[in-house]
Amino acid sequence: MHPRIEDYALIGDLQTAALVGRDGSIDWLCLPRFDSAACFAALVGGRDNGHWTLAPRSPKSRSTRGYRGDSLILDTVWETPEGSVKVTDFMPQRERLPDVVRVVTGLRGRVEMHGVLRLRFDYGRVVPWVRASEGSRVAIAGPDSVWLRTPADGVTYGKDFSTRSEFTVAAGERTAFVLSWHPSHEPRPEQIDPFAALADTTEDWHAWSARCRYHGRYRAAVIRSLITLKALTYAPTGGIVAAPTTSLPEEPGGVRNWDYRYCWLRDATLTLNSLLTAGYLEEADAWRDWLLRAVAGAPDDLQIMYGLAGERRLPETELPWLSGYEGSLPVRIGNAAVGQRQLDVYGEVIDSFHAALTAGLPVKPHAWSIQRALVEYLESTWRDPDEGIWEIRGPRQHFVHSKVMAWVAADRAVKVLKAHPRSGGDVDRWRAMRDEVHREVCARGYDTERGTFTQSYGSTELDAATLLIPRVGFLPGNDPRVISTVDTLRRELTHDGLMRRYSTEGTPVDGLPGDEGTFLVCSFWLADALLLTGRRHQARTLFERLLTLRNDVGLLAEEYDPASGRQLGNFPQAFSHIGLLGTAFALHHGAGAD
Repeated sequence: MHPRIEDYALIGDLQTAALVGRDGSIDWLCLPRFDSAACFAALVGGRDNGHWTLAPRSPKSRSTRGYRGDSLILDTVWETPEGSVKVTDFMPQRERLPDVVRVVTGLRGRVEMHGVLRLRFDYGRVVPWVRASEGSRVAIAGPDSVWLRTPADGVTYGKDFSTRSEFTVAAGERTAFVLSWHPSHEPRPEQIDPFAALADTTEDWHAWSARCRYHGRYRAAVIRSLITLKALTYAPTGGIVAAPTTSLPEEPGGVRNWDYRYCWLRDATLTLNSLLTAGYLEEADAWRDWLLRAVAGAPDDLQIMYGLAGERRLPETELPWLSGYEGSLPVRIGNAAVGQRQLDVYGEVIDSFHAALTAGLPVKPHAWSIQRALVEYLESTWRDPDEGIWEIRGPRQHFVHSKVMAWVAADRAVKVLKAHPRSGGDVDRWRAMRDEVHREVCARGYDTERGTFTQSYGSTELDAATLLIPRVGFLPGNDPRVISTVDTLRRELTHDGLMRRYSTEGTPVDGLPGDEGTFLVCSFWLADALLLTGRRHQARTLFERLLTLRNDVGLLAEEYDPASGRQLGNFPQAFSHIGLLGTAFALHHGAGAD
């Protein structure tokens, strides 16, 4: 049996991340980057596909856990009949090579501990050669080499193609395990002092969190979401991955399993706004710079997502040797949606640059020339159908949200030229484009009989993305069409008050079998729309309910199933935490704010 998705906590070093279960097992870790092959893949397979368990030997042990203050350092306290211990898991921020540190501290009595390290490179497929060397264990297979440094007073031995550890910790004692990766053709990396690394990492995270300038009633939730976004940032480039995992299902046992270890342009505007509002200008500037590098090139070559450094080729492959999370197959790496046509991303990219300019980030000389080229390309393509925001794998359609974001692109370009007329560009032509898009969407994308914007032209289906219409400024929140759309969506597209993306009944628009849970970011968008349409109390009530869906350490996956009370999809999900931040800030800064 797999642990529930929400039973995991996240640790990371701003270049990769690991998931640690309540049972003391690290079941997912890719080294050395987020998108590298996993050496622990039990999350989407079984224990034979790699994990690292460290826990008391007693079968009667019970654990509680939490992050150490405003940090990404995880403390798990185990209570046993013989005593109690604390296991502290973290990854020190690094320049080049990664380490995973597990510190065991005795709190009461004497506790027998055991560890099982089962390394399996290449997503759980390759069993390494393990040997003792220089007082440690070293595992090597192909390009990968991992060293495990164990306590000197314990017993370490090999069994069943794994490395076992047995030791006892008394009250007041402290010991540590350090797992270090390096390319196998290079010499062993310099050993770190685990206790000094713990102190430094604690100080680093607390200093970073203290920079947050939000001090409203939801500060604890805001800080945790900001830390999560920071943890999903690939520090060398500034790119932010959508999630650190692949193939956690939208429906247990289903086929809706995707690889999210890449950087989506769609996240750009909302991420920038969150970072800017919270006062993290450095991180916002790094993300903006990543965008500039990634989208550079021919406008018709713009992709919806890129690799951590802006890589364009992300071929999708299935891994048949993995059994999937709760039998959810296939397990995929790479993402074929990279080749889709999604016109809304042009609007999102241009909107993000406009947000950066408005917030006062340093002007980049070439940024406007890139935006100008994107708008000019969109002038001739916005009338075309596309796959839309939800990356459908069915036929292309005229999605209303895509058209609205084309309007956003023209609108923001007009605003830039009005403020900076010497920038260059045809403001009259772009104003005409903006007005034409607006007229067409209102005429073809709004169902007057039902009183709602629809998913696509001529369709009766609904789409949660239309909740963004007032947020992006396409129509004001007090427009009757906006109010009616919000009411219709609440009535027809919610499950137990939480928003779905679209209907999956009958023949779904995405062309895929099966179902999915409610989409958490869409539920935050609903709270935003309620706020913008003057229903502040309802917005706050929904927001506070959504906060209760976080797991015990404040993390959210992509989706939530109200029927089973479980989180679903890749975890933790940047988009969900971005949604949380946006609503918290809107409640704080709006009329009658906290």
